[in-house]
Amino acid sequence: MKYLGIDYGTKKVGLALSDDEGTLAFPHSVVRNDGTLRELIEELLEGEEISAIVMGHSLGMDGEENSVMEGAHGLKGTLEREGYIVHLEPEFLTTAQAKRETPDTMADASAAALILQTFLDKKRNAT
Repeated sequence: MKYLGIDYGTKKVGLALSDDEGTLAFPHSVVRNDGTLRELIEELLEGEEISAIVMGHSLGMDGEENSVMEGAHGLKGTLEREGYIVHLEPEFLTTAQAKRETPDTMADASAAALILQTFLDKKRNAT
């Protein structure tokens, strides 16, 4: 089962893909969050034959959803209405962690890979 990881931001969105077995996550790309976002994601979902999506569930220091989640929930709802399975994976400072390890141009994609890898590890450890 192949997964798409999404690190949703108001200006940029990081994307990551899993391997075909759904065990390892890899940064894919960083795209602008504009009117073409949904179309780009749908092309990737179809082209890569992705079975499910994992989006970062962005929380503030108080444990509550932050303002980014309004747009993320909108994208999640759109994808679900189109028949895709979308999981939310709690994330906290993944972009900051990715920036320490990755060139800035790919930091959001690396953050998406961190979010996706956390989900895949939890899934594997639960079985």
